[in-house]
Amino acid sequence: MAVTPDTNNPNDGQAGAAAEAADQGRGVVHRLLGPLFEPMLRTSEFFVNSVTHVGHVSILLYETLTWIWRAMTKPKVRLGWPALYSQIVRVGARAMFIVGLVSGCVGLILVLQMAPPLDEFGQKPVVANIVGVAVLRELGPLIAAIVMTGFAGAAIAAELGTMVVGEEIEALEAQALNPIRFLVVPRVLASVISMAVLAVYSNIMAIGAGMFIAAVALGIPSIVFWDNLLSQAKLIDFMTGFAKSFVFGGLIGLIACTNGLRVTGGAAGVGKATTSTVVQSVVAIVIADLIFTAIFFAFDLN
Repeated sequence: MAVTPDTNNPNDGQAGAAAEAADQGRGVVHRLLGPLFEPMLRTSEFFVNSVTHVGHVSILLYETLTWIWRAMTKPKVRLGWPALYSQIVRVGARAMFIVGLVSGCVGLILVLQMAPPLDEFGQKPVVANIVGVAVLRELGPLIAAIVMTGFAGAAIAAELGTMVVGEEIEALEAQALNPIRFLVVPRVLASVISMAVLAVYSNIMAIGAGMFIAAVALGIPSIVFWDNLLSQAKLIDFMTGFAKSFVFGGLIGLIACTNGLRVTGGAAGVGKATTSTVVQSVVAIVIADLIFTAIFFAFDLN
């Protein structure tokens, strides 16, 4: 039975007035201090979410490496090579045209942009030296990774997210099939392998396009361009960029699979996961590139 307060009791009236005054005081404090603490709250929330996401990616990396190790050491554990081949075709082979187009355009831009200032010092043929080092060390793997993020990373996240929404992941688990083994491992391995191949392909297309435009538009013979390129670019330049490509591919695959498997909210969640995958992958790739560059600089590998 509900008890109604006695409105004639002065103590109840005083308590109500005190509560109302306290609410008004809290409202004033919130209005005055809210704008000051809101950036701090947003920053702390972003930090917590970022650390949480890195934790999820790290756990997925551990589980992926565990299944790869089991497949290498236990003959009974198989990863499903047909699935890996199909993912390599889907993730890597179908991205070759876009990677080649973008890399070729970047090679053309580099030569045309750097030729005029070098020509002022009578060093126009040196453009080959700059293009070779820039492409092999940085631009080739970086361009391939960014293109692959939009081409493959988003597709992986959307595909896995759709499977989560359609309860296909739960169906696999109900049949005692581990989704990490059958869904994540082939996609991560395909991303790593495809990224390494696309990085080399990107280098070839960018340098080839630069050599072509240098001969056609700048009058630099191809043999001169090639000799200058080889005199400046060393094997270590190629190897540093090639090493980056494996890490870039792993980041793309792991981030895409993590976001795809953690989809909530139906179709809207799938779209959010796809967008987050592209943004997070690009940021992670740039940060990883910065770390690699700092390490190579510290050990005098530049």
